[in-house]
Amino acid sequence: MADSDAIIVVKKIKKGGHGHHGGAWKVAYADFVTAMMAFFLLLWLLNATTEEQKQGISDYFAPVAVSASSGGAGGMLGGRSISSPGSSISRTSIPSVSLKLEPTTGATEGDAEEEGGADPEAEKAAQEERERIEKIENRNFDKIEQQIRETIQRTPDLRELEKHLLIDRTPEGMRIQVVDREGRPMFASGSARLAPHTKKLMHLIAAAIRRVPNRIRISGHTDSQPFKGKNGYSNWELSADRAQSSRRALVEGGLHVSRIESVAGLAAQDPLLPEVPTSHRNRRVNILLLKKSAELDQLRKRTTQTAVKKRKPAASGPPGPAPTTPLPKDWTGPRLR
Repeated sequence: MADSDAIIVVKKIKKGGHGHHGGAWKVAYADFVTAMMAFFLLLWLLNATTEEQKQGISDYFAPVAVSASSGGAGGMLGGRSISSPGSSISRTSIPSVSLKLEPTTGATEGDAEEEGGADPEAEKAAQEERERIEKIENRNFDKIEQQIRETIQRTPDLRELEKHLLIDRTPEGMRIQVVDREGRPMFASGSARLAPHTKKLMHLIAAAIRRVPNRIRISGHTDSQPFKGKNGYSNWELSADRAQSSRRALVEGGLHVSRIESVAGLAAQDPLLPEVPTSHRNRRVNILLLKKSAELDQLRKRTTQTAVKKRKPAASGPPGPAPTTPLPKDWTGPRLR
């Protein structure tokens, strides 16, 4: 009986799975992934930004130190003047980059030479090209002079004409002067009509210079003896008409009319013999073959003058007296005595 009343205790052991370890590893992994993303983003930014942008970013994150300033109350609590650099620094502002721009004159690339900014290599190449062209032109000028003199010497009828010729070089090119001689003038007295021997000489000169590409200036000159014709006809008109007669003779001799740059009459303004202004030697016609450099200088001068006229504002008020234009002064070289 006692055995049947005994309490039986049954112990059951339940075997479950592994217990929960918590989420700490997820936090660590998330920090690692975030750090890697930030690292690769930094690498990309370093590669994709310019030096100015990097400097702007650096300035944005740079701490603002407390320093003495000229604005505000001064000291540690002193503010900044609104005009002082950095007065508008804000932690919420968008970083920007400031570039210092040097003042310019507004000139274009073509004005580099005037501003002194031309490429030294380009200047050197241009100088070498000018020297090369000048050598070619000097050889051509030598050949022209030689051809004229040899033709005159080979033709008995023209040998006396060599005394009418003066050939020299000027800074602008080669100058051929056909001058009067005592007892044998180039033109009829007081007229622009060419003498027969002068026309032959003009045809000979045209044959010698027609093969070179240089442009040509023709100018007529007289002595200082006053000349008065009908209707105020003077040495000015006479010298201009003689220059035009010489131009027509050169064209008849084979010179193309497009080669002629200008025809002018200078009267007695540029004598060959300044010490004897009335000398017959001052009556002459000049034929100037321009160098290429002289042509370019003249073109550049005209272009500059045109640009200045366009930029010049119109003057207000009544117009003043018209400015006098100086006569073109041709370099005459050594004078004859």
